[in-house]
Amino acid sequence: MSKAIPLEIGALQAAYSRGEWTPEQVLEEIYARIPEKHPVWIELISLEENINRFKRFKENPQALNQPMFGIPFAVKDNMDVAGMETTAGCPAYAYVARETATAVQRLLDAGAILIGKTNMDQFATGLVGTRTPYGACESAVAPGIISGGSSSGSAVAVAHGLVSFALGTDTAGSGRVPAAMNQIVGWKPTPGLVSTHGVVPACRSLDCVSVFAQTCRDAATILEVLRTRIPRPGEGASPWAVSEEFRFGVPERLEFFGDGEAEAAYFRAVDGLKQLGGEAVSFDYGPLAEAAKLLYDGPWVAERTAAVGEFAAGHEAEMDPTVRGIVLGGERFTAVDAFRGQYRLRELQADADALMRRLDFLLLPTTPTVFTIEEIRQEPVRRNSQLGWYTNFVNLMEMAAVAVPGGLRGDGRPSGISLIGSSGCDEGLLRMADRLHRVLCSEMPIGATGIRLSATTPIDQAAPLRGVMEMAVVGAHLSGQPLNWQLTERRARRMRTVRTAPGYRLYALQGTIPAKPGLVYEPGFDGPGIEVEVWAMPEDTVGSFLAAIPSPLGLGTVLLEDGSTVKGFLCEPAGVVGAEEITALGGWRAYRARG
Repeated sequence: MSKAIPLEIGALQAAYSRGEWTPEQVLEEIYARIPEKHPVWIELISLEENINRFKRFKENPQALNQPMFGIPFAVKDNMDVAGMETTAGCPAYAYVARETATAVQRLLDAGAILIGKTNMDQFATGLVGTRTPYGACESAVAPGIISGGSSSGSAVAVAHGLVSFALGTDTAGSGRVPAAMNQIVGWKPTPGLVSTHGVVPACRSLDCVSVFAQTCRDAATILEVLRTRIPRPGEGASPWAVSEEFRFGVPERLEFFGDGEAEAAYFRAVDGLKQLGGEAVSFDYGPLAEAAKLLYDGPWVAERTAAVGEFAAGHEAEMDPTVRGIVLGGERFTAVDAFRGQYRLRELQADADALMRRLDFLLLPTTPTVFTIEEIRQEPVRRNSQLGWYTNFVNLMEMAAVAVPGGLRGDGRPSGISLIGSSGCDEGLLRMADRLHRVLCSEMPIGATGIRLSATTPIDQAAPLRGVMEMAVVGAHLSGQPLNWQLTERRARRMRTVRTAPGYRLYALQGTIPAKPGLVYEPGFDGPGIEVEVWAMPEDTVGSFLAAIPSPLGLGTVLLEDGSTVKGFLCEPAGVVGAEEITALGGWRAYRARG
């Protein structure tokens, strides 16, 4: 190959802009990489057809402005693509789709190029990647190790650099376990954030379309294309993701099934988050572990029976025996069992909600251990269950998750780390996961691509975060001051300490309890700038905060010394009549320290 394709989304788009590559050339190079026979693929779209499709797409005058222009991707073969067979990993089940799944269509409309449909654990039932008649994929980074399932082919395609990203699905961990086994990023969105229309259901009430990518930045780019539900103001706000400090949960008791290498990899990640300013907080994993058991040992397995049980009953010879046993196993549950399961889940969800009120996110091993393909063949059910120890509860709890590589272990096997947060915090999780990924694996290659993570572009941590408003405070709301609780009770987090632009004067207001300053803007004034703290506040709490501000204070726009603006406290000029000017001191803390 003459030169490497920069498959990272931003890098590939930049190469297009500079004229170094065209989408047609990228397609030719990708197809040259794909072996004639490889278990990654169930069906490929031909090179000729893809080039013709893209030529037609470019006839649209807005084609060049589309966010996914010329980006190659793959989809798991339980997603419909009009005119292609959907097999769900079972040839006897195959049908030709009449329409394209919503998530796939959004990507095609945005200019992405579909290369083909990928291998999977049959009917998306498994975390191993071996329950398929199309041949088991192995890890792209460790020969003989499982690829992880059920979205095995999608993860391996990204890890081998055959596509920029791929779609999988995730009910019990299928968008995260393969990411760990192949040392790439796996984002499992909040349930309902991305449409599952056109996806063969596993557990319809829990299924999510997931994304495998080289970096968290790529996953965040794809999020904006796939998102089919726009959050309400402040919904899912993650002020901790832009804060100087954050709290993450570490289970009091961890299970690694005797795998010391996996344990060591996990605690390297704990140390990595501490380096970034995080505080590790221990918590009881028991309620989450109990919820996880509901997925396969409880009535939710009956959803798999509802989805494909009728087919399974009549096609014993055509199905993987383990998959068929799980699907038909749901018949033993009654409607009473289903209701009791829902009641217990609600109790466990209440426990989880209480937990997340004191934590920003959880840090868990993606898997507690790693298996070879042969080890899975020896004990397919028990070892599959072990792989889901830290993943099975997430969709039941309506949470979001991002899995990042933990790096290769001392024994050469892969490791993975997952950040798990409350509903809607996907963007914040991706930001934090990107930071951790780069602490753990900066000089390591992405999957089997040979491209070091340090050569890719990180997420812009200074970019505005959806659902959060930046708020400058100057006096009684500063850290350690008497009204700071009005910020913290609204889940606001301190971002940084800075100074205003020179045009501000500061006064000590008379008769205020507790004592407060007044910040006044005066055009043309060339002062020292006033020290302020910038806090990140969820948008939906700003109204109640504003209502608590007494006259003559109010919220306005404050110009900072770097030229940026934020909302913040300002004082009406009439309010400083007769007040002591303290501008020369440079801030409220210096004034209070004066005594």
